[in-house]
Amino acid sequence: MSTVAEINQTIPQLTTEELRVIERRLLEEYRERKVGIIFDDAYGTFTEEDLRAVQEDALRIIDGEPPRK
Repeated sequence: MSTVAEINQTIPQLTTEELRVIERRLLEEYRERKVGIIFDDAYGTFTEEDLRAVQEDALRIIDGEPPRK
């Protein structure tokens, strides 16, 4: 696979275990590049994307809307 579009097209066809392997590999790559990870410890990783999602949910609650599911 050479493009993001091809990867995105293939993701729905992958098994849950294959997705987990890819997720672990992506986190390893972020660690090596030292970007995007805020916390990385025995409890798991917390990324900039995770922080954005938490912030969005908090703002939804403040605005009286339900958080995303």
